[in-house]
Order: sequence, then structure tokens, then C-alpha cells
Amino acid sequence: MLDLFTDHCEVVKESLSGSRTIDERTYASVAALDERLQQVKKMGQRFSIIEFSPAVKKLKNHSNKIVPV
Repeated sequence: MLDLFTDHCEVVKESLSGSRTIDERTYASVAALDERLQQVKKMGQRFSIIEFSPAVKKLKNHSNKIVPV
């Protein structure tokens, strides 16, 4: 499980740094990390302030606008 989480983090990090293209895998990784973040937030009030960086939020918002063909 931790390896999968790390892989998603690496994909997003590399996409944001420009060392890999932003593609479907990037958006899938952002979605997976968002799902995990929501689970963490449900663990207690002290986790409610955790959020993505502005760059990841922008990726997330962009992925929500993409319509599957």
C-alpha cells in the first residue's frame, strides 16, 4: 500500500517538475491521492486542515474539467 502511495506521489512530483508529461496517469494519481487525503481527513478534526499545494489543486481542477471521449 505504501509503495502504491509513493508511486502516485512520484508521478505527480515528476509531472509538476516537468520531467514527465502531464497525462492520464498523472490525473489518475492525483485522483488516488485525493481519495487518500479524504480518508485521512475523516480520521479526525486535526487532519481537516491538510490540503494539496496550489500546483496540485490546479492539476486536480484541470482533471475535473476533462471529458472522457
